[in-house]
Amino acid sequence: MMEERKLILYIACSLDGYIAGPNDDLSFLSIVEKEGEDYGYSDFIQSVDTIIMGRRTYDWVMKNAGYFPHSDKEVYIISKTLKSDEGNINFYSEKLPNLVRKLKGQKGKHIFCDGGAQIVHQLLQNQLIDEIILSVIPVLLGEGLPLFQSGSPKQRLELKQSQHFESGLVQLHYKIG
Repeated sequence: MMEERKLILYIACSLDGYIAGPNDDLSFLSIVEKEGEDYGYSDFIQSVDTIIMGRRTYDWVMKNAGYFPHSDKEVYIISKTLKSDEGNINFYSEKLPNLVRKLKGQKGKHIFCDGGAQIVHQLLQNQLIDEIILSVIPVLLGEGLPLFQSGSPKQRLELKQSQHFESGLVQLHYKIG
């Protein structure tokens, strides 16, 4: 029997819970950059074939990387202001829970939620995230864009794994429910 598709949030944040500093500053992530260390990302990305992300996150990637690194996957950019689909990149403006339920009902590998905070909030509100892999960066930002917003229902987490790395990064892998 094939394993059921899961929606997995794989994301990094500061110790005080911010996924970006003021003005979408992600420079704090460089604190843990170490040649040859990807903190399990390459193994994780092989386990997914679909990516969901918000428009702001997509725009940030395109502006800073100049290309979209996961164009080999089925990608859904959640956007109120649609652009034209480009290859495997689909711009989606309807109800996010409907999309996720549809995707979970299809055969395939897991689904990767790559941010941002508004998308995470919607998914948590609708109890659609199955697992969270959270990389905690050893820094206190004090302000910025919080990963978790208030207003989500209480959800019990089960720790599947925790790992600490020489850089000070701690990765927590939780199952929800």
